[in-house]
Amino acid sequence: MVQKVRKAVFPAAGMGTRFLPATKANPKEMLTVVDKPLIQHVVDEARAGGIEHFIFVTGRNKGVIEDHFDRQIELEKTLKERGRQAELDMLTASLPGPGQTSFTRQQEPLGLGHAVWCARDLVGDEPFALLLPDVLVQGNGTGCLAQLQEEYERTGGNVVAVEEVPDDATHHYGIVDIERGAGASHPIRGMVEKPAPGTAPSNLILMGRYLLQPEIFGILEDQQSGAGGEIQITDAMISLLASQKFTAVEYEGKSFDCGSKIGFLTANIAFALEREELREALLEEIGKLT
Repeated sequence: MVQKVRKAVFPAAGMGTRFLPATKANPKEMLTVVDKPLIQHVVDEARAGGIEHFIFVTGRNKGVIEDHFDRQIELEKTLKERGRQAELDMLTASLPGPGQTSFTRQQEPLGLGHAVWCARDLVGDEPFALLLPDVLVQGNGTGCLAQLQEEYERTGGNVVAVEEVPDDATHHYGIVDIERGAGASHPIRGMVEKPAPGTAPSNLILMGRYLLQPEIFGILEDQQSGAGGEIQITDAMISLLASQKFTAVEYEGKSFDCGSKIGFLTANIAFALEREELREALLEEIGKLT
């Protein structure tokens, strides 16, 4: 029986330079998609996937993230006095329970791998989930992380979500080399971070959802800088692949790279169209624009 994945790490220390000036004083993770911050969407996905402890790796000027996942007594009091029970219930339901959140700092922007390493003592010696907050996944009933959990319970080891991109875009991503199986899950035999154009072993990218064993921390401890001069989580996974199995899951759903302006805007439209109370009016307004 595999050890349960109870904890999730959310790297949220980036400066969000692609969204300046909006992110000069406001963390990119707090930009809203419809009416929820990016980070809230991803935490909700993690909770639906069975996560019980939420670990945030933040940086300077990110205190508002911690405030967001705390109670705001004055607001709750005002909503209660005004009979706004639906809003009050919504706020309460979105909060992790007491003791279910932890926060640590990445003092320097040394890369995703370094951000994950900063959470090592909070994770401890157990498997954990890693979710990138600027990647939103619109699921088809079952969330992306829940799909990874189902595969992990069957196979153990390390499990990552992958999706196809055009061949001419592979040099922007971490790429997996797989032994293609009959279904949506495939053993991984290799990985490469941002391969040179035309050299990728497949067009399946690592898209920001991972279930990893704690041995990754020992590798990250001494990991050298890789692509972009940063410590890359993909490089550490390549090292771990020598001793542990990895499984790629072509999840059901659609991802949005909300670290890019187009991805962020598209996510807002897609998530709004899911909302019955917004869909018709939004389509009407889009029609006027086009």
